[in-house]
Amino acid sequence: MPTKHVDPDDTFDLGGDLTVNRLGFGGMRVTGGDVVGRPADERAAKSVIRRAVDLGVDFVDTADSYGPGVSERLIGEALGADDDVVVASKAGLLRNREGDWIPHGDPDFLRNQVLCSLDRLGTDAVDLYQLHRPDPDVDFEASVHAFAEMKDAGQIDHVGLSNVSVEQLESAMDIVEIATVQNRYDVGNRDEEDVLRACESHGVGFVPWGPMYAVEEDEVAEVLEAVAADHDGATPRQVALAWLLEHSEVTLPIPGTSSVDHLESNVAASRLELTDDDVARLDGIDPRE
Repeated sequence: MPTKHVDPDDTFDLGGDLTVNRLGFGGMRVTGGDVVGRPADERAAKSVIRRAVDLGVDFVDTADSYGPGVSERLIGEALGADDDVVVASKAGLLRNREGDWIPHGDPDFLRNQVLCSLDRLGTDAVDLYQLHRPDPDVDFEASVHAFAEMKDAGQIDHVGLSNVSVEQLESAMDIVEIATVQNRYDVGNRDEEDVLRACESHGVGFVPWGPMYAVEEDEVAEVLEAVAADHDGATPRQVALAWLLEHSEVTLPIPGTSSVDHLESNVAASRLELTDDDVARLDGIDPRE
């Protein structure tokens, strides 16, 4: 593949007014093990973040629960006041030493967390702030109203959701403009296809978390390897990312890594051109109506 830079012509407008390159960077892996605590080498972690931006990545995703707090802080320190980079974060999950992810959508908690996010990111307003997961013990609309209030207060510019259904997306849209939805989705797991199609219908960005989760599954790996073999120098992981970009114009993959080498390989996927036959073979892994 001829270059390791993000394709500058492949963009999406978040909320209709905030243009980003569609291949972004996920900040979960710049923390310690099990996404808890500091990384072994904070300087190296920040160099990965800065290298992503050097390669043309201008959409960086994180969450208050990554660390917790560690990923946001490192991103804030690495990027400073770089207005050319859109930073997205999330609130709505608690952590513990065992690494559990515990939904906590109480509006007062969410309003507290945005203050923490603002401080760690070193900004006056978070570009995109997302409800990390609906809390079954809290009224969903009450959680969304908290985000609407943050937006009205100028603490966040755009509101996003994560791990939601079509019904929850449409319910939230009655309260506040929704810029993105972040659900699990990859070439081997398309259980959220209905949510992706709803995002297309409403002009909402779809951020597929876990874009590499299925790449080593036997049936998935076999097809990815076959397609990669037809593209000199390409890897199965690059094919998986290229398929996400090809599959829908609203997808915004955010592969994460703590390695500069892996980062550069991921970024190169944005310039991998799949043929119609490639796409058909990849679609066939998990065919959907």
